[in-house]
Amino acid sequence: MVSTGTAAKSTVFAAAPAGSDLLEVPCAQRNGVLEMMAMRRDPFAFGDERLARLGQVSGLNALGVKMVIAAGPRAADEILMNRDKAFANGPAWSYFIGPFFNRGIMLLDFDEHRHHRHILQQAFTPSALKGYMQEMQPMIAERVADLPTGNVKMFEQFKSLTLDVALEVFLGLELPKDQADKINKAFIDTVRAGVAYVRKPVPGGRWWKGLRGRRVLEEFFYDNIAAKRARETPDLFSVLCHVEGDEGEQFTDADVVNHMIFVLMAAHDTSTITMTQMAYRMAKSPEWQRRAREQSLELNPELGYDDLGKLSVLDLVLKESLRMCPPVPAQPRMAVKDTSVQGFFVPKGSMVTVPQMTNHRDPEFFTNPDMFDPERFSAERKEDKGHRMAWTPFGGGVHKCIGLYFGQMEIKTILHHLLRNYEWSVPEGYQIPMDYSALPVPKDKLPVDLRRR
Repeated sequence: MVSTGTAAKSTVFAAAPAGSDLLEVPCAQRNGVLEMMAMRRDPFAFGDERLARLGQVSGLNALGVKMVIAAGPRAADEILMNRDKAFANGPAWSYFIGPFFNRGIMLLDFDEHRHHRHILQQAFTPSALKGYMQEMQPMIAERVADLPTGNVKMFEQFKSLTLDVALEVFLGLELPKDQADKINKAFIDTVRAGVAYVRKPVPGGRWWKGLRGRRVLEEFFYDNIAAKRARETPDLFSVLCHVEGDEGEQFTDADVVNHMIFVLMAAHDTSTITMTQMAYRMAKSPEWQRRAREQSLELNPELGYDDLGKLSVLDLVLKESLRMCPPVPAQPRMAVKDTSVQGFFVPKGSMVTVPQMTNHRDPEFFTNPDMFDPERFSAERKEDKGHRMAWTPFGGGVHKCIGLYFGQMEIKTILHHLLRNYEWSVPEGYQIPMDYSALPVPKDKLPVDLRRR
């Protein structure tokens, strides 16, 4: 292998089988922890530099695991569509979040995943979504109307609001503030634990806090499950306690608790991150805020389920915000047999990662990819149609996010009320400082000047 200096040195991830036509994955020689730190500090610069140095398929050793980074939508298609069942979700995600989100739907595979997803999908049918929307809308309207004005940290406001929505719509419970805060902290600790450098329960460390958070969540759900089994109510917690498969099979108590912890985390955090990005982009590009507001003002304050499709401007902003900063920056899989990606040999037991955060800025599919340009998703341009895996904020294949329509419904409803009642701005030249150490969140919580209209 040709070398042009220390920075360019590489070795191979694994030797390809003798006599095969498969290529060998180039692997950086730099310490894997340093590679991971560089990735978290600036994933876009890291991706560009790695692409130039090693190509679209490359390897690294980090956090005790050998990992292949397979960039680009064509590699994503091979991995996420998983036509020969060479890749599994469970072993990969379990390495990062298994102790904290044990047996959530994203951590199951093949027949077991299909069985659980089939039952769980009944909680996200159009009729179920309409019921959730009816439940959430009055509370959203009230909470948005009570937002503070002046210098407001929007990330914190959105996080508090999405937790309240999740508690009401998913749990059907009104909790005192101290208990809601305890649940919220438990979720934060479990999410952050997955990317801990020290992956042992050292007191005070991220891993230890994550395990403690998991215990808090388990105790909460087990304490409430008997009441949910006793009476059917429209919330997700009750639905999972009563929903049946084609042959009358039901989830066990453990199934319900595992799915509730995972779904509540996914809905709570991903919606918060997405709305924060949308608010930031509409503050930086006030013409898009104005256009979205004009459309919301044409509709009634209370949205009907069918009104969501009329918020076409907000939909463009949503899609572009998800392109520029997907809430889940990468999709890991584990090779469960020897296989290949884009002609490169990947041995059994290797972690393989689809880096959708950087894939979303691939200049082959997106013009001026670092520019906020919602029109790229318009019917005239359709840049997301260049390849079905060019834009994958919800993943792809059989593990595509089961709650994606609920998330979009919640986000649009909240921002509809926000647009009708407020205007917001950021100082000239402001750039949101991002923390990519776990899920992508703003270090400063996105302070804006929020004004009532």
